[in-house]
Amino acid sequence: MATSSASAILKASLSVSSAKLPPTTAAAMVSKFSSFKNPPTSQTLKISSSPKRSFTCKSQADPSDSRSSKVQELNVYEMNERDRGSPAYLRLSQKTVNSLGDLVPFSNKVYTGDLKKRAGITSGICVLIKNEPEKKGDRYEAIYSFYFGDYGHIAVQGPYLTYEDTYLAVTGGSGIFEGVYGQVKLKQIIFPFKLFYTFYLKGIPDLPAELLGEPVEPSPAAEPTAAAKACEDGATISNFTN
Repeated sequence: MATSSASAILKASLSVSSAKLPPTTAAAMVSKFSSFKNPPTSQTLKISSSPKRSFTCKSQADPSDSRSSKVQELNVYEMNERDRGSPAYLRLSQKTVNSLGDLVPFSNKVYTGDLKKRAGITSGICVLIKNEPEKKGDRYEAIYSFYFGDYGHIAVQGPYLTYEDTYLAVTGGSGIFEGVYGQVKLKQIIFPFKLFYTFYLKGIPDLPAELLGEPVEPSPAAEPTAAAKACEDGATISNFTN
């Protein structure tokens, strides 16, 4: 009987102990939940920022590409041999003297600077900007091209003065002259029948040797060879423009 009572008391003690948590355990759990809901005010949220980086835009031009800056000199003669009906003077100003707005379409023959080969033709138009009676000439704005047969063409634009040398801009080209830029010096020898040009070209591969012969000194007496004038075999560039 005594043994049964002792067993019952022991079971009751174990049941009560398992139902209630020790004070220390309960206090620890409350502390954990409290810290989760209300973080200590002394702790601040820090956001690390990545260091600033500068941005540099670089040119896409390849500095190793010598074509972008290499200057190539090309010399040619323009000859009006009076067999192309050039120039045609269109007096749109309807005045008796050369006046603003008059147009001059033209097309002349082109020879290499050494005058040994027929290279092609010029083709373009001049717009009269101002008559200069005190200089015995006119100022035109010119837009024209030099055609070199299979090699392509060079386009130019700028001032065309009948009384002094000028520089025109090279505005582009085709064939081997695709992407060309630079300038060209126009030297009047006998206006409008004989002119000499020195091109300063950039942006293209090396020019073919047959276009680069030693130029003949510009003078009124300068004339192409008989073979070049007759367009004989070997005295023209390939499929020269006529």
